[in-house]
Amino acid sequence: MPITPPSAYAHVRLTVTDIVRSRAFYDEVFGLPVAFELPTDADDATKEQLSFLFGGVIYQLGNSLLGLRPVARDSFDEDRVGLDHVSFQMRSKDELDGAATFLDDHGTDHGGVKDIGAGYILEFRDPDGIALELFAPKT
Repeated sequence: MPITPPSAYAHVRLTVTDIVRSRAFYDEVFGLPVAFELPTDADDATKEQLSFLFGGVIYQLGNSLLGLRPVARDSFDEDRVGLDHVSFQMRSKDELDGAATFLDDHGTDHGGVKDIGAGYILEFRDPDGIALELFAPKT
């Protein structure tokens, strides 16, 4: 008998090469509140308690968490075993259109808003080339 099916994702953590560059990107693009990060003035006990961050950050994303872990030694490739892409739920196509304009204004390449039948997607990449997607269902 399998385990009880999970009700949602608790968190996703992405491995990145440069935490300063990645934080700047994720802060600018998504503006999510920080749930966990190591304070610059942390004492040894706090450093030990937050060692799971590996010098990264974890953002609050609704009822889930999105983390950045700065220990990557290679580059992202969605054709390897592991992560293909991360898709974020949006409320409407209008939000995707606004996101496309925001990405244009900030020099971030994207594939434009696409109708995929069940909804709309907007695909782009973070500074490490990790594939990101915004999805809005048809209403």
